[in-house]
Amino acid sequence: MRVTSANLNGIRSASKKGFIDWMLQLDADVVCLQETKAQEDQLNPAEHHPAGYHTFFFDAQQKGYSGVAIFSKREPDRVIRGLGAGFEDMDAEGRYIQADFGNLSIISLYLPSGSAKEERQQVKFSFMERFTSRLEAMRNDGRDYIICGDWNIVHKEIDIKNWKSNQKTSGCLPEERAWLDLLFDKQGWVDGFRVVNQEKDQYTWWSNRGQAWAKNVGWRIDYQVVSPSLAAKIIAASIYKEQRFSDHAPLTLDYQGTL
Repeated sequence: MRVTSANLNGIRSASKKGFIDWMLQLDADVVCLQETKAQEDQLNPAEHHPAGYHTFFFDAQQKGYSGVAIFSKREPDRVIRGLGAGFEDMDAEGRYIQADFGNLSIISLYLPSGSAKEERQQVKFSFMERFTSRLEAMRNDGRDYIICGDWNIVHKEIDIKNWKSNQKTSGCLPEERAWLDLLFDKQGWVDGFRVVNQEKDQYTWWSNRGQAWAKNVGWRIDYQVVSPSLAAKIIAASIYKEQRFSDHAPLTLDYQGTL
């Protein structure tokens, strides 16, 4: 089973740069997209319904902003758009979509960024606090989960090029990283990529400023966070950098078994 996650920074923009063609060649079973930045009626047929995939979108109310989607070869048993009660503000921004296949749930998640201004950092902290109890409930409900997406937080020093200089930067704040510690160490969620790859300089996002991409001055903020029951089934992980579709790179994990 191959699962891919990609923040596209605009599906229409990424499509023009070859993302859809690449995705079809990759032949993933499930593709989780974040930051689609479009309403469904703004997409062309290739973007809205790539050949061989069932497609499900959860758009932000604001046009050209946020938005998530899931493309899957197998038709899901159920699709859930949004987190529901207590998350109305985040659901208005189109940040969560879930597809259920038997006992497996695959999620495309786009955590808020706090980099624009302090007000948005507080929104991010609020979401993290609320989402903690939801994740705890998910861990205990007997289902298997793969939570794909742009979490907008690096976890450890190995996950960012310039560690010391970013300690006061959103996405690398001690409080944010401590939250990931809580999820991984206390709740028991697993960082799927690190199950099979412990190397440094493994990044999924690069600033558009300076020569960040060329010099690989990046951050690893895109994850597949999985239930412990799935950790032993991860057999490969890759970050695709041969083409640049967005300021993020697609993250692909291969799992034993079929969807």
